[in-house]
Amino acid sequence: MSATPTTKPTFATIEPASQASERIKAFVYDQVDRDAAPFKPERDEFWKRLNVTETELWLDSGDIESIDSLWDAQFSGLTTNNTLLNKEVQNGTYDDLVPQTTNLVEQLPEDARVREIAFILNLCHGLNLAQRFGCKVSVELHTDVANDSEATLAFARRCQEICPDSFVVKVPLTPAGLIAIRKLRDENIRVNCTLGFSARQNYVATALARPSFVNVFLGRLNSYVADNQLGDGKLVGEKTALSSQTEVATFTRGLPATDTRQIAASLRDASQLPRLAGIDVITMPAKVAQQAKQTLRQPWKSQLNEQHSVQLAEDRDPARVRIEKLWHVSNAERKFVQKAILSPVASADELKRMAADHGLEDLFPTMADTELQTIAGDGKIPQHHRWEERIERGDLAIDSLMTLAGLASFTASQAELDQRIRKHLH
Repeated sequence: MSATPTTKPTFATIEPASQASERIKAFVYDQVDRDAAPFKPERDEFWKRLNVTETELWLDSGDIESIDSLWDAQFSGLTTNNTLLNKEVQNGTYDDLVPQTTNLVEQLPEDARVREIAFILNLCHGLNLAQRFGCKVSVELHTDVANDSEATLAFARRCQEICPDSFVVKVPLTPAGLIAIRKLRDENIRVNCTLGFSARQNYVATALARPSFVNVFLGRLNSYVADNQLGDGKLVGEKTALSSQTEVATFTRGLPATDTRQIAASLRDASQLPRLAGIDVITMPAKVAQQAKQTLRQPWKSQLNEQHSVQLAEDRDPARVRIEKLWHVSNAERKFVQKAILSPVASADELKRMAADHGLEDLFPTMADTELQTIAGDGKIPQHHRWEERIERGDLAIDSLMTLAGLASFTASQAELDQRIRKHLH
């Protein structure tokens, strides 16, 4: 994929390496004791005994107190997101910090000021986590930039400047996100391509953008099937995550410039952990880690060669669900990837058109504003009956629908965070 054209973001941003950016960088550094020794947990052999595979273990949390109680030498990363950061902000953790930032961003319009302060809070929190636990920290950008490649590039580059050894920039799996990720990877900036829900999405992301990590939010997939009474929901996400692992590993094998690794995310229960053994990375919420220590005893066996069986409810027509799209990569998707590699595109719109030309309208679906509002209103788990006709028609699929729902959910959390910031600006 060729470099993106030199265009400005659709809203005001601070340029990397500018005087304003450098002042903010210095401010963030001042909020963290960078000479403090990393937190050292008490010795606990639990995870070492349990995880005898090569799976890397992360915690999906931004709550330092919860992490302290669970942290172990076997953990090597933390994932945060807009929802997790919002919890910390709503607790008042950074209320005293917000007024101190206003003189750093006073030259910007109010919306841009709020966005910038939210970015500063994210950097401060991420740097605190990296300093305390000495590990990789996935840091999410403001949801406003999800569909803006140039804004994503600007914020991601500044994020990298703060903590290049520990920060992994989270960018959602949107057409604009993929365009930005490829450029960031050309600059050796590590990226966690988030909000992935299928093997085909992650195959496309790996081939076209080479992110450091891709995800399957597997717990949400199980809930989608169960909550919509499409089936019992068991093993849907696990089957998808393991299939995605196979596709990503197969594509990257023998390609030194592509080192993408698969993350299993959105776990709901400790019983899911052994079913994912052998996958590259598992990131688990604190409550799942706590439950694991109480309930799991047997060492894990790799599940990479397992073929989990998933059945729809008897009264469900498979053609109106098309659940196989979660774990199957079609010939059309492989041909689309080949075309996109041989004829690189420079914009999100071009990428969407190329996908549509290959009969893959459902990969990056076109949605009316009213449809996006409906998705946002449903929350993390959309109501299947609203979208059944489009899914059957082939211009929408469960994975792309779930990506849109996930982004809408993060956007709602971001709006709450932004509102708290606004309260301190007036």
